[in-house]
Amino acid sequence: MLSTIAIESLKRRKTTAILTLLSITISISLLLCVDIIRTQVKTSFTRTVSGVDLIVGAPSGQLNLLLSSVFNIGTPTKGIEYKSIAALQSNKQVSWLIPLSLGDTHRGFRVVGTTNSFFDHFKYGDMQSLEMAAGSTFTQPLSTVIGADIAKSLGYKVGDKIIISHGLGSVSFNNHDDHPFTISGIVKKTGTPVDKAVYVTLQGLEEAHTGPKHSPTSMLGRKSADKANEHEHEHEHEHEHDEHTKEHAVYNSEAFTPESVSVVMLGLKHRVTALQLQYQINQSKKEPLMAILPGMALAQLWQIMGNVESLLLGLSGLIVICALIGLATMLLATMRERYQEIAVLRTIGAGPFTLLLLIQIEAMLLTIVSAALSLGLVAGLMSALKPWLSSTYGLFLSSPLFGQSSVIIILLILGCTYLVSLFPAVAAYRRGLHAGLNANS
Repeated sequence: MLSTIAIESLKRRKTTAILTLLSITISISLLLCVDIIRTQVKTSFTRTVSGVDLIVGAPSGQLNLLLSSVFNIGTPTKGIEYKSIAALQSNKQVSWLIPLSLGDTHRGFRVVGTTNSFFDHFKYGDMQSLEMAAGSTFTQPLSTVIGADIAKSLGYKVGDKIIISHGLGSVSFNNHDDHPFTISGIVKKTGTPVDKAVYVTLQGLEEAHTGPKHSPTSMLGRKSADKANEHEHEHEHEHEHDEHTKEHAVYNSEAFTPESVSVVMLGLKHRVTALQLQYQINQSKKEPLMAILPGMALAQLWQIMGNVESLLLGLSGLIVICALIGLATMLLATMRERYQEIAVLRTIGAGPFTLLLLIQIEAMLLTIVSAALSLGLVAGLMSALKPWLSSTYGLFLSSPLFGQSSVIIILLILGCTYLVSLFPAVAAYRRGLHAGLNANS
């Protein structure tokens, strides 16, 4: 009965009630949006790299090693010698290994020297593998694979040639013009630092710095090329067939052995051995090395950034509180107009406590309806903005949008509504007592 009376009372003041309902809906929607974005950004951040059990580099601090290897930020560490890489690769606990060589750029974007194992084993999000939007992985020593953001911002496509520059500055006067790289593939949008990186082969990167490496393998390649040139004059048809086969051959980027690399990513056969292997690597006496667990390092980095998260959430909470204070103000302002209504209710037997409950029910009804409208509005808004958020900011919204934190927020808002509504409810209670005394007198 009280709920029916409260609804009818709000209908008589529908203009004021609708405006109050609108302000509360907007404020709750803002708070829910901030919470969802905060949660999704944190999830995306902690899933920047997945499936990598250890990252190994020279001792330089956990965060510096993480930033340089995963986020392509900061100064790369000192190189790791190949004998250390070979020792890690031969370790019985290691399933696969990704070498990374850092220190060059292309028009302000970081260049990463690696092998095709990077595209085979590196994962992000919920163990999602890298996929090609166009082209393929490395097909020859001077191949390069670029991220989606680079292809979009610089207008590159498969087959274009690019020049890399020495150093990490956005402007460099030391360009490797004699060794242009040909784009063989473009990685699909991932929402991670992969989108803003240029990946080249370790062999091509070393040739760009020091020239072709005259190893027995390369000499053998030259002899094979000379032999092919001789056959070109003798067996033209056979030569054409060999060229066709060569174009479709898969380039074995792992066959090249660099003198050193900046960082190595490891995938283990059993993840439970990660701490044991980390301790062994950190205690290595042959070469000073440092191994970090990516998940723990990401969590530590997010704690440093947590102040901004708390600030946004706090500001949104203040907006909701202001809207609820507006609700209390509206109920207090209409109290003078409701003196006659209160007198009628007292006449038919409603006590002061009943009037107190009536005002609180009105406030709770407005907030509950606002919360329901906010949930629908935010769900529709996020669904509509999902493509734009992924393409512009690389933020991929995952389900469910409303988690435990959203439920807690709604419950806290209802609790605050109850507390705020006490002010007009107590005023109605006192007015009811006054009306009762006047009726008795």
